[in-house]
Amino acid sequence: MIMENNEDSILPSTSSEQEDTNQKGSVVDMMLGKSNEKVVDSETMIQETQKRIWSSLKKGIEYDATVDRSDAYLRQHVHEKQSMVVMYVDLVGSTDITLTLPEEKVAIIISSFAQEMAFAVKHHGGFVLKFVGDAVIGYFVHASSLIAADNAISAGKSMIKIIQEGINPILNQYDYPDLFVKIGIDFGTNMIVRYGSDAEKSHVDLLGPAMNIAAKIQGKAKPQEILIGEDVYNRIHPSLRKEFSKKIWDKDEWKYHSRETGELYPVYFHSD
Repeated sequence: MIMENNEDSILPSTSSEQEDTNQKGSVVDMMLGKSNEKVVDSETMIQETQKRIWSSLKKGIEYDATVDRSDAYLRQHVHEKQSMVVMYVDLVGSTDITLTLPEEKVAIIISSFAQEMAFAVKHHGGFVLKFVGDAVIGYFVHASSLIAADNAISAGKSMIKIIQEGINPILNQYDYPDLFVKIGIDFGTNMIVRYGSDAEKSHVDLLGPAMNIAAKIQGKAKPQEILIGEDVYNRIHPSLRKEFSKKIWDKDEWKYHSRETGELYPVYFHSD
């Protein structure tokens, strides 16, 4: 279970029996309203976001290194296979900003956006794997994959709200274009790999089907839309499932099949 300010305590299950037991207990806890997770006040997050964005635009402040926490976790578990929820977050609208603003302002806005999305991941118990251009890749691990899935959905919903109510109002005051985000989330087993023999300095990363499918799902999302794979949908709380609808694809629009069933892998969109 994730304990605040203690990354060493995040120890995903090493056996399917243990995970099943934890998941059954978690379902009961969630039904009864019991949870050890930190409750995030979205209004406070928006206020904090606006303070940081204002400071960034005026002073060019630097953010905390949110990726360092992930790097430490991956090095601790290098060469392990772990079940996790993977999230890809991509900025929409950066081209308009690039054509409209000076390069230094573009850099501040895009870096601030990425860091604010990283904060949302962290606030909901996740790790930020890396930044790729104007995209953010995160992952969520927990002894119960049910809680990991719920945390990822909560993070995604917070991101959209932060952009709509926190970032864009400030950009509008400068007559800057609005930002939008596309989010793709999937669940599966990934391998933690290290490229090199140096335990402290060699690059560490994640490899696995969930990484690939989450990226593909994100690529199909519309602006301000969350898309999730069926493996995530089946793990989220029933109250959250009501907010999602099954995606109906046009012919050949989606070609990815489930490794377990061989059938076309279902995807769901947030329809709240």
